[in-house]
Amino acid sequence: MQHQRILGAVAAAAVILFLGACGASPTAGGPAVDGANNSSTKAQAIYDRINRLTGDERTKTLLDLAKKEGTVSIYTSNTDLDKVIDGFKKAYPIDVKVYRGNSESVLQRVLQEQQANYDGNDLVETNAGELNVMNDQKMLYPYEGALRDAVRKEGQADGWTATRFNVFVIGWNTTKVKPGEEPKSFEELADPKWKGRISLEIGDVDWFAAMYKHYLDQGKTDTEVRDLFKRVAANAKIAKGHTAQGELLSAGQFAVTASSYSHTIDKAADQGAPVSWHPASGTPIQPIVIRPNGVALMKTATHPAAAMLFVDYELTEGQKILHESFRVGSVPTANDPLAGLTAISVPEKEMLDDPKKWDALYEEIVQSGQEVK
Repeated sequence: MQHQRILGAVAAAAVILFLGACGASPTAGGPAVDGANNSSTKAQAIYDRINRLTGDERTKTLLDLAKKEGTVSIYTSNTDLDKVIDGFKKAYPIDVKVYRGNSESVLQRVLQEQQANYDGNDLVETNAGELNVMNDQKMLYPYEGALRDAVRKEGQADGWTATRFNVFVIGWNTTKVKPGEEPKSFEELADPKWKGRISLEIGDVDWFAAMYKHYLDQGKTDTEVRDLFKRVAANAKIAKGHTAQGELLSAGQFAVTASSYSHTIDKAADQGAPVSWHPASGTPIQPIVIRPNGVALMKTATHPAAAMLFVDYELTEGQKILHESFRVGSVPTANDPLAGLTAISVPEKEMLDDPKKWDALYEEIVQSGQEVK
């Protein structure tokens, strides 16, 4: 589960910090502490300089500095970033070095290299939870300017900036759920008529926490909210992974998913699968849950101008490229898929402060469901 992994990474970070305090290093060959401090000072001077500039002056100054650096190192877990990187390389004479892993391995690598005073990456592009951990460890530096100001307010996070959103929606197989028969709300999925016909995803703790707090804010008691989720889970088949869940939905293994990613359904529908999250009425089931994922500048970057140039690109031309991959970008457009919808956010601070609480509660809920074999 995502937040169990994040919690594990935080625990690992504590061990790394302890070893560092004792004089041990988890990564051999890293530069000396003084070198790391010099790198940090130089990077922050450039960040501060560019953050103060606007318009053509910012663009020209940033491009001149980035060309002199000539390269940028990116650590990412974003599977749709390759096309953005290709576009960036075509637009600018900057070499791009990429380390790709899942969000947990990206976090672990950054934590270990930072403690070893090894400046391995200039920026990181990954999930909200891991970015929040890095910011909590004071490894990131603010990115400012008109492009960040244009990002949805939910994506203007402390220390990092959203480039895209995971949008959790209720989706269905259109051969299993006929037009007009779609559920009208999440609560409806607790009805016995959906027994064995719906699916929950085993790692969706972030979606669960957002929905749980939403119902509390609507005036339900804690007991009532737990009862609702347990009744939904009792009707559900529990899938592992959104990709696998999406494939099973397309194949008709269940009729409805309670928390699919919108881009998973949209990609499948584009390839001809009988799936949708837009009912016959035209208005998606609400609320939908949004969680920002994004990009951050490393405080110790050795190529800070090139890193800022990449962020600028991802928040402009990169948004168009992400949209082509059915991602919901962080900068609202004329064809904003979230326009007019009630969207609720994941309680990031609570999940970072007490991940065990939410993991344990969601685990208790999904135990009422049937595991997908």
